[in-house]
Amino acid sequence: MINAQLLRQDGILIVSPVDTLETTDFERLRLLVDPWIEEHGALQGLLIDVESFPGWEDFASMLSHLRFVQNYQNRIRRVAAVTDNGFLAIMPRVADYFVAAEVRHFKYRDRDRAIAWLRGDDTS
Repeated sequence: MINAQLLRQDGILIVSPVDTLETTDFERLRLLVDPWIEEHGALQGLLIDVESFPGWEDFASMLSHLRFVQNYQNRIRRVAAVTDNGFLAIMPRVADYFVAAEVRHFKYRDRDRAIAWLRGDDTS
């Protein structure tokens, strides 16, 4: 399950996986972001707020996740991964090879700095 919030004034989607990811999670994300993207062309940012990756419910869920990334990777300008998990912290470097968005890692305590970066307020 993914908790999701769209900061409409900023065009930033915040996702927080809290349990194994399901196919329906990505359907709900599409319903949330598609109207914004239709009106504005792209999301300013995506904040992935995760202490540890919960995995997928099944193979179909993993495929839904991969399709979501493929379909939206050109429609999101920046991605901030906010985590202290060592494995997840290296994912932005791996993601650079697969997505068009600028991707950065932030420590969990720097969540506010990550949001500022997504908004374009913080260039550091």
